[in-house]
Amino acid sequence: MTLEQLRIFVAVAEREHVTQAARDLNLTQSAVSAAVTALEERHDTKLFDRIGRRIALTQAGRLFLTEARAVLARAAAAETMLADLTGLKRGSLSLAASQTVGNYWLPPLMARFRREYPGIALSLTIGNTETVAAMVRESLVDVGFVEGDVDEPTLAVTPVAEDELVLVVSTAQLAPKQAAALRPADLTAMPWVFRERGSGTRALFEQALKKHGIAAPDLNVVLELPSNEAVRRAVEASAGATVLSRLAVETGVSSGALAVLDFTVPPRRFLALRHKERTPTQAERALFALAGVDETNAREPKRPRRR
Repeated sequence: MTLEQLRIFVAVAEREHVTQAARDLNLTQSAVSAAVTALEERHDTKLFDRIGRRIALTQAGRLFLTEARAVLARAAAAETMLADLTGLKRGSLSLAASQTVGNYWLPPLMARFRREYPGIALSLTIGNTETVAAMVRESLVDVGFVEGDVDEPTLAVTPVAEDELVLVVSTAQLAPKQAAALRPADLTAMPWVFRERGSGTRALFEQALKKHGIAAPDLNVVLELPSNEAVRRAVEASAGATVLSRLAVETGVSSGALAVLDFTVPPRRFLALRHKERTPTQAERALFALAGVDETNAREPKRPRRR
């Protein structure tokens, strides 16, 4: 049994399709079929049932899939360790980030990292704060970057930067009285465009509203959209007001399409997330060093207060 056979078996099992697995692995269909057949014949165990034009895992196949994934994970960990020993000449670093961090703060840092360490392959997945925390918790990525507090005891949290949130509306929608500080009645009277639930930006704005005695359901939310860009474009089209990072709206403000209103939202910190049980790789340490952050200065996740 070889690692290549295990890799092929897992690919076929996850897709339940030989042709698709072959295409994704950049192998011929006959090579993939031969690897699966060799496993079955060597151990005299049927791993797949052929049902018409599709295949499905047998009970033995389902059990073997768990073990095969574990072996491949250990092999990948061994390869990562050896890559570390080469002094950052090769290897990989997988990142996940919530939208504001991933679209605005992180790309320049990744570009600097690639110039310094061209042999390290970087990958980035974008999601909201909850999604990123889950990916780090499940070890699907090496490091996560978020703009919302997390409540996850398995994660180490390190502040990496600060961010300013601002309330903006379309200049075409701006009323003269809105040049002054907004009152709670002004907030409940205007239409709003929100990010989706699970967004760190939305969570922080809802906390700011509570300090003014306003609950999020009191607002007239006309749209909920899954990205900063979608929210910003909707606001520019006069759909309503929103609160976003100044990083996300500065182009619209500079062009005159958006106006910043007088409403204070507390600043927030961008946070790096790592799994506490994983030893940081040299590539991770190098990324933190470029950001000017001591990655050992991690803190416990903020826990909600008990009532």
